[in-house]
This record gives sequence, C-alpha cells and structure tokens, in this order.
Amino acid sequence: MSVEIITFGCRLNAYESEVMRSRAAEAGLSDAVLVNTCAVTAEAVRQARQTIRRARRAHPDRPIIVTGCAAQTEPATFAAMPEVDRVIGNEEKLRAEGYAAIPSFGLEREEKVLVNDIMAVRETAPQLIDGLAGRARAFVQVQNGCDHRCTFCIIPYGRGNSRSVPAGAVIEQIRRLAERGYREIVLTGVDITSWGADLPGAPKLGALVRAILRHVPDLPRLRLSSIDSVEADPDLFRALAEEERLMPHLHLSLQAGDDLVLKRMKRRHLRADAIRFCGEVRRLRPEIALGADIIAGFPTETEAMFRRSLDLVEECGLAFLHVFPFSPRKGTPAARMPQVERATVRERAKRLRDAGDAALGRRLSSEIGKVRRVLMERPDLGRSEHFVPVRTEGAPGAVASVRITGISGHELVGEAVREAA
Repeated sequence: MSVEIITFGCRLNAYESEVMRSRAAEAGLSDAVLVNTCAVTAEAVRQARQTIRRARRAHPDRPIIVTGCAAQTEPATFAAMPEVDRVIGNEEKLRAEGYAAIPSFGLEREEKVLVNDIMAVRETAPQLIDGLAGRARAFVQVQNGCDHRCTFCIIPYGRGNSRSVPAGAVIEQIRRLAERGYREIVLTGVDITSWGADLPGAPKLGALVRAILRHVPDLPRLRLSSIDSVEADPDLFRALAEEERLMPHLHLSLQAGDDLVLKRMKRRHLRADAIRFCGEVRRLRPEIALGADIIAGFPTETEAMFRRSLDLVEECGLAFLHVFPFSPRKGTPAARMPQVERATVRERAKRLRDAGDAALGRRLSSEIGKVRRVLMERPDLGRSEHFVPVRTEGAPGAVASVRITGISGHELVGEAVREAA
C-alpha cells in the first residue's frame, strides 16, 4: 500500500508533503499515514487532532506519523495521543532518516518523538521534486523560517530562523519543472521577501524573480505566495511593472489597519505604509489583484481600532481576504495581553469577511467581458492571471484564452476563445 499524506495549512506545507512522499519512499516506508500539521491557530491544531483520530478509525493497522509546525511546537500534545505512533519535527520530515525505522525495525522499540531544536538549523537545502501530484501548478520553496517575532505568531518556533535556498538551486528546480510541462510556478516560503539576507551579497527577492524569468524563458507564469510589503525591494517593483510573466496578483501580510495594534503586534509597517504600497503597485500594474491576511479581535483592539482595519479593505483595494479571528497561542506575548471577548472577536471576523465578500463581488463584476488567460486545474475549472477561479472547459494543465461571461458565487464563468491560427 502507498503512503497517505494529510496536509494542513500553507502552500509551503503542500510542497513539503511531496518532499515527504519522496523521503518516505527512499526509507522504504510504504504503508503509513503521514499527517503534516499547521500551528497558525488553535483551531488548526484541533482539526489536526480530530483528523488523526478519524485516520486511526479508518486505518487501525497502519502507523500514523505526525509532523509539521504543530508537531514541532507541541510534540507532547501529539505524543500523548494513543492513535499516534511517531512524532517527527519539521526538519526531520524532510530527511529519509526520519522514516527509516518505521515500521520495519519495530516501531515499539523506537523513540516516539523525534523533534530536534529547529532554531539550530542554519540552512535550507533545495528539495528537488518533480511536481505536486494532481496539481496544475507547482510550488518551489525559496526560503524557510522567519527572523521576525510578531507577538501573535507561533510559526518561528515551528520553522526556525530565516534561511534561503541559493538562487542557482531555485532556478534549476524551476527549469526542471518547466521541462516537465508545468505552466505556472509559485515561489513559496514562510517569509519569502526576506529571501537572500543570509546568502553571500545579501541579494533581494526582486533579483531572484528577474533571474528566474531570464534563465527560464519557457516558463509562461511565475507567481508569488504571501509577501511582507515592507520588505519589497526596487527590483521587485520593476519586475511587477515590466515582466508580464510575473502574475498580477499579490497576497500581503498586513494583519491590521490601526497603528497602535500594529505596534502591539510588533509589525514593521504602519497603516500609511500599507496604503502607499498598494497604491504604488496598482500604479505600476493597474489591473493587479490584491489580497491580505487580517486578524480580527487582536488583544486590546477597540471598535475604533477595528474600524481602521475594516476600512483598509477599501483603502487598499483588497479583493481577497484571509480573515483570522485572533487565536491566542501559548508561548506568544499576545496570549498574555488583555483579550477581546470571544463573541466580539467572532462578530468582527464576520464583518471583515462580509467586507471581503463585497470587495470580491466588485472585482468579479469588473471582469465580465474581458479575455483572461486561464490555467486549467480541472476539465471544468481554472484560475486567471489574477488567481480568480474561472468556470470553463479545457484540458488540465493547459493555459486557455477565456472570455468572461458571468459570475457564479465566488467564481467567474467564461467561454474559451478560439486561438488565432
């Protein structure tokens, strides 16, 4: 039987799950369930535990191995679960040795927890994979970890300090994937705008983007995952303005729209910085689609403070929101701050989501009548350059010209346009 991998969380986790599949195969592991967890919220941890229990009921005789950020930050939580056979850390999951003793050498004789100090890891080795099973686009890890210590965030303790994959290794991986037919590559990491700070000469993300597009001319589409706008460098702005193959879509780590809340979060930008950044990228790329992460109900947040976050949706022209009701994570400074009542947190999150839905509706309406280049993910669904879902017909993996004719829920509807001979 093959290894089953259950993945929670971010695009980096999705990428690493494919690496895990390869490393488990190298170790000779062929009959197990691997759970790659997320730690960003308490709800993510709860869902992982629930899934593990369900997996044990479905597979009573298969080893269950738990890894990922939640396993790294709270290994004892998962080791205490009777359904779990082994807990391995975020570094160990990317090495064949992490799986080598399962199950052929007798799991009961092995340490149940194999989680080392992630802060001691100094490099991120390039992980060569041939793509992601069942996906039309491929993710390429360029960076891991984070040097910042936002007061709400547990992720640095799950991922370690920031470390970059050298540009040559990134380009080689992307060239390999393009040769295998992938039409779109997504650069991913924990804090990709910090890429290069630990490399000789401290290059910036913009230089990497331009080098990829220069050295892999056959790649039709390059996309960035979430970025921190305060770290955007001049080359990245120039790439947005000049490189049509760099997709016109950015997802921003904004988190709040009130300066005092941002200070208490230990963010490195102010409200005006976010508005200025969004205005500048829209000037450079007028049709760019912008999304953002925003937290509702951060400790000490008043109604007036929340309103400034709510107003940011319109002032920044955000069409895609990821709304996070504040979730106190044990060990973070924000967990010790005066908390907002949970009912208020939920109510504010709903208001943010409603504002996001309205903004998305306006964006979808503006697309009607336009022709977009859609990367087909399934025979009946793809995504435009702006990462908007488009309901149409086409061959999975192909990029088709589609005229947008309508809207269905949160998706566009379109008809294929015959290409000129």
